[in-house]
Amino acid sequence: MLIRVLSYNILNGGRDTGSGGASDARWRAEVEVIREAAPDVLLIQEARGFQVEGGEALYKAEEQLEMRGLLAVAPRTGQNTAVFVAPHVIVNRFDPDSDHFHHALAQATVTVPGVVKPLTVGSIHLSPLSPALRAAEVGWLAGLAAPGELSLVAGDANSLAPGDPEPANWSDLPARFRVRYVDPTGNADRSALAFLHAAGFVDAATTSGDPATPTVPTTAFPEAEFVPFRSDHVLLSPALAPALTSYKVLDDDRTQAASDHLPVLVELDPERLA
Repeated sequence: MLIRVLSYNILNGGRDTGSGGASDARWRAEVEVIREAAPDVLLIQEARGFQVEGGEALYKAEEQLEMRGLLAVAPRTGQNTAVFVAPHVIVNRFDPDSDHFHHALAQATVTVPGVVKPLTVGSIHLSPLSPALRAAEVGWLAGLAAPGELSLVAGDANSLAPGDPEPANWSDLPARFRVRYVDPTGNADRSALAFLHAAGFVDAATTSGDPATPTVPTTAFPEAEFVPFRSDHVLLSPALAPALTSYKVLDDDRTQAASDHLPVLVELDPERLA
């Protein structure tokens, strides 16, 4: 049985507030996308508001997705991260971390049928503000790439990786936004992902031959603070990397409208780990 892992930045909890009041239309579309993808493990970023009113939105999401949810609250920004697991996946432990991350890290160790040992998964949302802040965050993730560890880290890195194509239109961004993503030479800063690659993590997109497909922005959010690039990444520990069988950016009319990020899906074959 293949294991499916989906990472999705749902943009402000999938909800919008306008003159007509609050709308969850985007969230309903995101639920459709997630249910059709049928992940065993779902990693969410920007789960804003999922903790308020006693966790009402979190528990409703569990019901709608038919998955168990584990929420890492981001007290400084409100942009929570989360791990959701299918009913057949057993949660061994949950280690949220908002002390060392601009938003929060949602990290869970789970038992998945067919996998030879527990799998650690992390939903990340690195700082959008500067390369220096992202560089400080990723140091706390390096240990997950230790030899023999089965781990997967995925989410919105707000950064390109080594080997990703250089965006041709940085000048389209106002300088106050452009400095968040470029190095002193004016090219894309790749230091956060380069650090994680050097720690041993394997890039699912590069391994699958698709590092060029952008995940931001989408057509419904052309004014987002991005130029087109791959902001969303899936990284595998060296021990888990042989299990990778596919990587795909889910790009259709719904995902182009539901968030400013496209979701990313990977499949893993645990038999390759035997």
